[in-house]
Amino acid sequence: MFSGIIADIGSIKQASDRDGGLRLVISTKVLDLSDVQIGDSIAVNGVCLTVIAHTGDAFTVEVSRETLDCTAGLDAQGAPVNLEKALRLADRLGGHLVSGHVDGVGEVVAFTDLGESWKLVIRSPHVLAKYIAIKGSITVNGVSLTINQVSGAEELLAGHPDEFSVNLIPHTLVMTNLKNLRAGSRVNLEVDLIARYVERMMQKETQ
Repeated sequence: MFSGIIADIGSIKQASDRDGGLRLVISTKVLDLSDVQIGDSIAVNGVCLTVIAHTGDAFTVEVSRETLDCTAGLDAQGAPVNLEKALRLADRLGGHLVSGHVDGVGEVVAFTDLGESWKLVIRSPHVLAKYIAIKGSITVNGVSLTINQVSGAEELLAGHPDEFSVNLIPHTLVMTNLKNLRAGSRVNLEVDLIARYVERMMQKETQ
């Protein structure tokens, strides 16, 4: 499990073919790898990956073709990626509970400078829209964010029922790779775990 609080922006130092997938060597300047063991999990752009080797400033993971097909931002050498080590039970939960299992890939519709913050509008896959609610939590490229608006509000463009927006403060832009987003960028989305459990319980009650 993760919290969605990014510890470092790493870089895909090397991406090589591996049985249809990729083997990635990811470099980091800040993330402390001294306590990382082989087999530990690190979230890379919101995707939970298993460490198979590491040095003082880089670690290696393997990504299957299936994972590459349902995520974004893991296949480009040199690309910046958000990094977070798995939570310990004693850690503060500064964001929200994040599994590192991406639910779908969204598309950036607009990224607007509001002066004191930035407004990010994303179109989600239609199947995820029902889990996205105002003041709820969502993970974008591994970053825990609070949803400010959903389609249907006056501020969002009419006719796009699967759009939602979040506001990013300057600190978030400095600490994550979200500052590199543009209209058309693809982003990894993970909806709130609680929403999925609520849906499951409601399904059971109606059966």
